[in-house]
Amino acid sequence: MPVLVITGTGTEVGKTVTTAAVAAAAVAAGRSVAVLKAAQTGVTADERGDAAEVARLAGTVTIAEVARYPEPLAPATAARRVGLPPVRPHEIAEAAAKLAAEHDLVLVEGAGGLLVRFDEAGGTLADAAELMAAPVLVVASAGLGTLNTTELTARELRGRRLDLLGVVIGSWPEAPDLASRCNVADLPDVAAAPLLGAVPAGAGSLAPADFRVAAPGWLAPRLFGTWDAEGFRGRAAP
Repeated sequence: MPVLVITGTGTEVGKTVTTAAVAAAAVAAGRSVAVLKAAQTGVTADERGDAAEVARLAGTVTIAEVARYPEPLAPATAARRVGLPPVRPHEIAEAAAKLAAEHDLVLVEGAGGLLVRFDEAGGTLADAAELMAAPVLVVASAGLGTLNTTELTARELRGRRLDLLGVVIGSWPEAPDLASRCNVADLPDVAAAPLLGAVPAGAGSLAPADFRVAAPGWLAPRLFGTWDAEGFRGRAAP
């Protein structure tokens, strides 16, 4: 798995913190890691982007961006509004390939959900994943509504014959409600893929040293962690 694409079921589901957790766990397992942000929106040239936040939390990782745009919009819209070139799927694939030549693992973080448009031709992260023949990790929210968005994302991946590695809950609440606890059992069913972790809500606020120590415990062995899915399901059962 030299390249892993990380997408979300939407915005604000914990995608960047999950990417940081995977990076930290992989580094702890002795892998050299690069993180590629496909398109960074909502930040100016001198502001910290998502890739930099991953590096702050995860430690020694190489970071790169294909492009960044100042307005917090879908990449295609953000590029058009400021007159900058859009991001093309082949550019994401080429940047990832260059990083993969020098690293054990490249994490490609998308912008928003799987089908957010990167260019005027409708190119998406899914198109880039196809070009890279890379597995995809889906970051989902914990609560009510997540089953629909997760299943829609999983269906799109299967329709494109892309490898859905699994699902990670990007922000697991300290006091989960009934819907969240039921979703632990239901998410693997609607995705037809395993639940591979649950990142605690607020994990991104931890001190980086504490984040790096804790990260492997949030993720399953397939993501370089030690998380026990059966034990988690047992504790979360309603």
